[in-house]
Amino acid sequence: MPCDIFVCLAAALIFYSSLLTSSPTISAMNLLPFGTLPAYKSRQFVPAQLDLGDWAQIAPLFDQLETRVAVAKSVTDLEAWLLAWGELSAALDEEASRRYIAMSCHTDNADAEKAYLQFVEHIEPELKPRQFKLEKLFIAHPQRTKLPSPRYDVFIRDVQNHVELFREENVALETEEAKVGQQYQKLSGSLTVQFRGEEKTLPAMGKFLEEPDRPLRQEAWELVAKRRVQEAEKFEDQFDQLVKIREKIAANAGFKNYRDYAFRSKGRFDYSPQHCFDFHDAVASEVVPAVRELQSHRRQQLGLDKLRPWDSAVDPLNRPALKPFEQVEDMVTRTQKIFDKLDGELAGGFQQMQDLKLLDLANRKGKAPGGYQSTLNEARLPFIFMNAVGQQRDVETILHEAGHAFHALATRNEDLLAYRSAPIEFCEVASMSMELLGNEFIEEFYSPAEGNRARRTHLEGIIGVLGWIATVDAFQHWVYTHPGHSRAERSAAWNQLMDRFAGDVDWTGFEDVRANLWHRQLHIFLYPFYYIEYGIAQLGALQVWANSKRDKVKALRDYKTALALGGSRPLPELFRAAGCPFEFSAKTIRPLVNLMREELTKLG
Repeated sequence: MPCDIFVCLAAALIFYSSLLTSSPTISAMNLLPFGTLPAYKSRQFVPAQLDLGDWAQIAPLFDQLETRVAVAKSVTDLEAWLLAWGELSAALDEEASRRYIAMSCHTDNADAEKAYLQFVEHIEPELKPRQFKLEKLFIAHPQRTKLPSPRYDVFIRDVQNHVELFREENVALETEEAKVGQQYQKLSGSLTVQFRGEEKTLPAMGKFLEEPDRPLRQEAWELVAKRRVQEAEKFEDQFDQLVKIREKIAANAGFKNYRDYAFRSKGRFDYSPQHCFDFHDAVASEVVPAVRELQSHRRQQLGLDKLRPWDSAVDPLNRPALKPFEQVEDMVTRTQKIFDKLDGELAGGFQQMQDLKLLDLANRKGKAPGGYQSTLNEARLPFIFMNAVGQQRDVETILHEAGHAFHALATRNEDLLAYRSAPIEFCEVASMSMELLGNEFIEEFYSPAEGNRARRTHLEGIIGVLGWIATVDAFQHWVYTHPGHSRAERSAAWNQLMDRFAGDVDWTGFEDVRANLWHRQLHIFLYPFYYIEYGIAQLGALQVWANSKRDKVKALRDYKTALALGGSRPLPELFRAAGCPFEFSAKTIRPLVNLMREELTKLG
């Protein structure tokens, strides 16, 4: 039962983290918006006062677990041992979550950075081999084969996979990988520009791309683009380091390339690289034509000969940008009203998060980019992080991250830690479905006319992002199956994919920006091969939405039933429980694109 922290976050959408961090200093912990949270169930194995940042105190608990499993004589004994192991892992995981949250909320705080790096460098290298030893003891235990099926099938499969992949020599490499990734986050979070006399973070500049004043949009876009290009060499250096580290990790585990290693390490038992290529092909044949249709219509409405990069976010009728809220507190209140109308149980969960201060939503300097949901695994409670600046995208993000939070809350009664989280492909169904289901009540933020405009913006965004997902995923396939490639070759591969999936936008004069556009996608740096999940999940979410149009009550019931399964069943069964097949070729994509076209026509 490896102690991983799973964190979901949104850049164009959201991002996902699985990094262990460290026991912080007291001052670093004071940076957290929430305080001490009681464990969902009182500890039975882990001492109440244990310092989870002190390896000298942690190690004896692993000694005890090794001793206990050796004397487990029955299935009942082995199940009790699994709960004790899970209790320790959950405690460590919550500590890790807190350290990661403190660091990402305050990337410019030395105490938070020190606390994060301390564990990455000094505790995690000790922890991973001990977790691995417990996994090996579990797989080899004579009672393991007697554990009831199907209850333990997925758990056993995943642990066995981890045992087969683990290499002692990769522990130090993974530590180095985490350190380089942290430097990428630090660099990205530090970038600002001077715009009309004020210092602005790059996320805060996004709202100017929605302004009807085209010269203003171009000015804002160019400032941000040039600021990123100024750091291009640093981003390239960091990525080159990460690629080399990952190639070594894969080679140590006996794989010919990192792509194949990543698929195994992520437990992708239900689909292969070829399925991803099928998805790319389906996006090219079914989605890209719709993208071009929307771009052509936008160009005509704006009265332009060509669309430029700064013309993609503005309202095509030159109406002022949608402004759903001024203050973050107002966003929270209105979001609560949406959930009140959608479902009482979900509404209660969101209110609980407010009461416990499990939200950090406002953008500020020094805060990591993007957004995520992180589960505090001892309290069994979700925390939401984002960078709200008063845009429609913020409404979509809070609905999205709330979907993740509802997933975490739905599994609070599950005592097997591994089953309190699901595969990412389904985690994102939980969040993306909530965007679509919540949009039914978007008038909590807008007038009816503006509500339809927001819905249209959201659907257009889904169509557009499917192409971006295919681009990012295909790029990663290329990178890790072309060892020794040059930076020029990498840029050429990226540009070819932009040609295939990005539609019709004129980048003349900004070819360097286009070639380096992938630098902004933190998944490529921090979470390799974690992005196709968004595409697979988006198709699931669209099917949940399509089902809701036929029978809202049943669609929501199926959605909640599937969330409650956590990770206890294989991916196809989770999708089936939610009322949608696990299939992502043109056969599935075509009717969903047609449904979105129909809805866009209705919205005007």
